[in-house]
Amino acid sequence: MRARRSCLAVPGSNPRFLEKAQGLAADEVFLDLEDSVAPGAKEDARKNVAGALREGDWTGKTVVVRVNDLTTEWTYRDVIEVVESAGDRLDCVMLPKVQDASHVAWLDTLLGQIERATGLPEGRIGIEAQIENARGLVNVDDIAGASPRLETLVFGPADFMASIGMRTLVVGEQPPGYGEGDAYHYILMRILMAARAHDLQAIDGPYLQIRDLDGFRRVARRAAALGFDGKWVLHPSQVEAANEVFAPSQEDYDHAELILDAYDYYTTVEKRGAVMLGDEMIDEASRKMALVVAAKGRAAGLPRPTSFTPPAPPLP
Repeated sequence: MRARRSCLAVPGSNPRFLEKAQGLAADEVFLDLEDSVAPGAKEDARKNVAGALREGDWTGKTVVVRVNDLTTEWTYRDVIEVVESAGDRLDCVMLPKVQDASHVAWLDTLLGQIERATGLPEGRIGIEAQIENARGLVNVDDIAGASPRLETLVFGPADFMASIGMRTLVVGEQPPGYGEGDAYHYILMRILMAARAHDLQAIDGPYLQIRDLDGFRRVARRAAALGFDGKWVLHPSQVEAANEVFAPSQEDYDHAELILDAYDYYTTVEKRGAVMLGDEMIDEASRKMALVVAAKGRAAGLPRPTSFTPPAPPLP
């Protein structure tokens, strides 16, 4: 599992931002060739991104390039030029506005051709699929199973809100008049279910009010509570908040690791499937829940100050 608590968007047309992003604490950085790049700057942005990948230091980060969507004339050149130039420095390609499984299959095929032609390990470069309209959400199950390269499903709220006619201009906030419910709950759960059914990660989209960190945390906690793995960040100020919200607490992480160690001991050494850990009964369901928390804690690089001590053998 790659760490994707914070996924930082960096415009490919801005060399200064590309350089600065290398020193930020984001888990993932995606170099953008799509919405943040004006049509007349697309070709230069490709060169900027390829150069930043080749020459930059992206150590410790998941490195992604977001290409343009398949309805445009730029997509195939985005993929070919960036991957041929710097495919060995690239973890994933993000495809926006995915509407059906054929979009992902197209990208899978093109990546395979480039990998074979350039001697890159075939299948190493992953795919992130962005769900940004009603058709994409309706087809999300097929999209999630469209390629073994697929690693994540990403919610794109702004385009999605426009596609369904949601009556608000504030991305990520509830539309006026909706009441006490959550207008995004069905969308987020639909994406999450498709992701988990295919062992993928699920990433929430951006919060555009970049100076409102309290609002960012509130919206991020909603997605984290459902089980999402991370969230887009549009500004360095949001990185720390995302890393905090989408990582388990130190206490929960320690407890999850103790459950895993204790359950392993009792099932393998003592051959028991349900036992007590302190005042808590643990069994196979406990192990599955602990695996989720432990994996996220490990991906976040949390330390482990405690360890499981097997009980002393009974006296003869």
